[in-house]
Amino acid sequence: MRVTATAESILRSGHPWLFADSIHEQNRPGQLGELAVIYDRKDKFLAVGLFDPDSPIRVRLLHAGKPQTINADWWRKHLAATLAVRGNLFDEQTTGYRCINGESDGWPGLVLDRYDTTRVLKLYTAAWLPHLEEMVGLISETAPGERIVLRLSRNIQKVAETRFQKTDGQILQGPPLTGPVIFRESGLRFEADVLRGQKTGFFLDQRENRRQVENLARGRSVLNAFSFSGGFSLYAAHGGARSVTDLDISAHALAGAKRNFQLNEALPAVAGCNHETVQADTFEWLEENPKRSFDLVILDPPSLAKREAERAGAIHAYGRLAALGINHLNRGGILLAASCSAHVTAEEFFQAVRQSAVKSGRKFTELQTTRHAPDHPAEFKEMEYLKAIYLTLS
Repeated sequence: MRVTATAESILRSGHPWLFADSIHEQNRPGQLGELAVIYDRKDKFLAVGLFDPDSPIRVRLLHAGKPQTINADWWRKHLAATLAVRGNLFDEQTTGYRCINGESDGWPGLVLDRYDTTRVLKLYTAAWLPHLEEMVGLISETAPGERIVLRLSRNIQKVAETRFQKTDGQILQGPPLTGPVIFRESGLRFEADVLRGQKTGFFLDQRENRRQVENLARGRSVLNAFSFSGGFSLYAAHGGARSVTDLDISAHALAGAKRNFQLNEALPAVAGCNHETVQADTFEWLEENPKRSFDLVILDPPSLAKREAERAGAIHAYGRLAALGINHLNRGGILLAASCSAHVTAEEFFQAVRQSAVKSGRKFTELQTTRHAPDHPAEFKEMEYLKAIYLTLS
């Protein structure tokens, strides 16, 4: 393939995507999952990646720079190098973490998460499907005998089933599952619904913020809005919170939170914390219960901007949500506001929260802002989604 001059510059800068409208010439039609070799205007090797004839992202780059042979040995070394980056990040107290984070680790459109003795392989592009057997074999070499579960992005489920006879939640290797997988994070036990749950079964990316909440929670009453399965709440309880309230619209999520607390009831701090669950729309509940107040309010909604056209509305919604949270915060209380919307930049989000704090008329101190966890690196703009800000309000 040959590409436009602009695309050449973008690929040389390290961006891992080649869009269809940037292709100037290709020597023949490509098949799904084929290796596409890209040359520059001087006929020198530029990059190689996986081809997808049906995606606007026509090629997802595996390697750029000097030519290399992409064979079984290359894949094996590539995987070993990726896993080695995580080698010193976790001990036996944390058996749930990300092993491969897509483009940022040189595996575009592929994620691999560990949950104890289960590996969850999630694909976001159909270009990996022709290579699935080889990838499973490589993963098996690094985790002999462990279960491997396949998860598929919605946009590729049809082609996966019709052309490759693969379905979302299929167990590719290892014993069947009769329930959720139990794993450890910072010594706490959690369940992960690896077959049908959101993402790969749990929100592993918020680990560092959960640990920070544990450090801040002692003696406090805590509201965990958009609580999902209560990850922040369990950390708060373990950190010595007096009470935690899980607020979520999903009864299924709140039931999961109760089970996670039960998994850790042998821990005195968890057993001694009053755990309340409230099923309601978070925005409505915050508006309709003005008398409920807390010492620590956590706002971690799902993405409010799934596409660029929703960006402005999402920024407004984040500001409104922060204002509602501040209204429920006692003096000296802490607000943790987080966003996972890639279309809203960190500075746009932080500014929306800061402006809400200013408009509240209360004095506030910014404790810190955080971004991606070390096992979830974001090496280019489109991968940057997670951000959080901590404020103390008088």
